[in-house]
Amino acid sequence: MTSTERTDPPPTGDERDLLLAFLQYHRDTLRMKAGGLDAAQLDTALPPSDMTLGGMVKHLALVENSWLRDKFLGEGLSEPWRSVDWDADWDWDWHSAKDDTPEQVWALYDEMVADADAVLAGAGLDDVAAKRSRRGEPFNLRWILLHLIEEYARHNGHADLIRQSIDGQVGE
Repeated sequence: MTSTERTDPPPTGDERDLLLAFLQYHRDTLRMKAGGLDAAQLDTALPPSDMTLGGMVKHLALVENSWLRDKFLGEGLSEPWRSVDWDADWDWDWHSAKDDTPEQVWALYDEMVADADAVLAGAGLDDVAAKRSRRGEPFNLRWILLHLIEEYARHNGHADLIRQSIDGQVGE
């Protein structure tokens, strides 16, 4: 799904509702910035960076899976991530997107988001992740949601610049 519809987060609400609304807002922003492009456009970089919108969509699909299925639940990565030789290419998610059609990139993204949403639906903000931080400290779902929002916000800024360089489209 590459919908260009986006709903602003509500100005009030409880913590969980606001965190989930901001996460969805940033997911929809990515769809706006990278949606409606063909394979060549999704594989277009803005030099000197080699970052592409297709790679970004695939990377954020991995981010959703990594943080919620792997780190939070402790179940490991789902496919296709589980079978990747990450030692051979640490940025496989970014680099391999050029081999996928736009439909494949978006189907993978939508699958990972739906899976992440299923994990979120069954967990509370204070639930602690199965895996610990790099410093060996536990983190809870609240921290993970904030991190996901931060990750999307950062990459959506990149997406803005890349999209404008492709076809001149600008927006919020």
